[in-house]
Amino acid sequence: MHKLKPITPLGGDTPRVDTVGSITITEVVDQALASVAARNDQAGAVQKALADKIGLSVPEVGQSAQAAPYAALWMGPEQWMVMAPHDSHELLAAELKQIVGDTASVSEQTDGWCRFDVQGAGLCDLFERLSNAPARTMGSGTAIRTTAEHLGVFLWRLAEDHMAVLGPRSSAASLHHGLLAAAKSIT
Repeated sequence: MHKLKPITPLGGDTPRVDTVGSITITEVVDQALASVAARNDQAGAVQKALADKIGLSVPEVGQSAQAAPYAALWMGPEQWMVMAPHDSHELLAAELKQIVGDTASVSEQTDGWCRFDVQGAGLCDLFERLSNAPARTMGSGTAIRTTAEHLGVFLWRLAEDHMAVLGPRSSAASLHHGLLAAAKSIT
């Protein structure tokens, strides 16, 4: 009998939620992630396969796309991060590989990334202190690669007062510390 149990990127049994003034920072752990990178001259075939099979249009540069229960972020030229609820899509990478076949390389990413959702009225002030991202001009659905707390991250604007931050899981504590410090600096 094993005694293994899952832990969050911050090392807890349950996702951490912190509220500082008007800002709430939530550790998000219920999403499966997989990267999809089109092989040479296959971007059109990848786009068609994902659209035909799961209704997901791959996003353009700096954007995201959603087709419930899936979402995708642009990560680089002809490369996207696809996510879906972990409970129903634990094997998301294998599922996507079946869909795209040899037109793309698909890699499991769930345990390689952490995600924090940041919500509140001071959202733009927080990100002005934490990164060089143009938070005030990012519209809903925008997804950009930038730095935060000296880490390479993706910022995904979900709503006017809601931003998701995806960063390396191995640096989850540093990223969380940076988010908390920035939130405290604006209160």
